[in-house]
Amino acid sequence: MTMRKDAARNWQLIVDTGRRFVDEGTPMQLNEVARAASVGVATVYRHFPTAEALLETVATPSLEALVARAERAVEDDDTWRAFSGHLVAMLDAQLDDASLRPALAAGTHVLPHTSELLARLHTLSGRLLARAHEAGAVRREVTQADMLPLMCGVIYAVDVHPSGEDRRAVSHRYLNIMLNGLRTVTVQ
Repeated sequence: MTMRKDAARNWQLIVDTGRRFVDEGTPMQLNEVARAASVGVATVYRHFPTAEALLETVATPSLEALVARAERAVEDDDTWRAFSGHLVAMLDAQLDDASLRPALAAGTHVLPHTSELLARLHTLSGRLLARAHEAGAVRREVTQADMLPLMCGVIYAVDVHPSGEDRRAVSHRYLNIMLNGLRTVTVQ
């Protein structure tokens, strides 16, 4: 079903405003989004019944890019490069897009598309880890359930790291330390 031009324009205004709120670290309150987008509150609620629905919509392009990246990684013959590259991509995406963290961490999702993307990402991440296990590249005791808290730990460490150093450089250093601990062969 195609939206009317004015409805499509309003939808885009709301999403763009939601993106700006996320980027600025402003809490996603739909009444405030309506005010900032210069549309009626009812218009916002008609398109996005909850703040979570708007946040998930804002996160969708980054989630789709992560899934596409993971699909390419599964095809990589170098299982370590595929696995570690996937984790680097996940980390970089979260540094680049603040809407990803809450979307990735939420126990439930409002939009079916978000649930589908995250299920696909979870499956692909599991395949990448399984391939790395099969190749002997990752320690056997490392499970897929371990990966979320480990990655959250890296993100948290970057968040509490004293400012002055490039966040991406710090995050990659911390991730490399973690990856060296996961790898069966010591990396030099």
